[in-house]
Amino acid sequence: MILPYDDTYFMKKALQEAKYAFEHGEIPVGAVIVINDRIIARAHNLTEQLNDVTAHAEMQAITAAANYLGGKYLKGCTLYVTLEPCQMCAGALYWSQIDKIIYGASDADRGFTAMGTSLHPKTSIKGGILEQEASDLLRQFFEKKRNK
Repeated sequence: MILPYDDTYFMKKALQEAKYAFEHGEIPVGAVIVINDRIIARAHNLTEQLNDVTAHAEMQAITAAANYLGGKYLKGCTLYVTLEPCQMCAGALYWSQIDKIIYGASDADRGFTAMGTSLHPKTSIKGGILEQEASDLLRQFFEKKRNK
């Protein structure tokens, strides 16, 4: 029996955010932050809309979750994000002391692992959840952009 709230369930919610970003001309990355099987933050890239290079899905989600919790630390929380965080987002996640980061697609060029960025020592990391779906959405976005 599959539990209703597993990594796949929450990654699907992050993918919904990524699809929303895609529809609005943003690089399709989506994120949700969960505590005790409850989504407390939903976000997607807003770099184009806000004209802000720091408006990544993870950054938006961190801010929303911290506001929800009433504090800057995200202990007990899990981030589900469709693309491996970049070093900027990894740095913010480090300072948030988030418990877990679960991502879909790896980013061999700009992901935090490729850049050699460290996360908080107590943060666990897991990649590859719905990786194909996340990768396909990114590929479609950039193909569409190239064909314009």
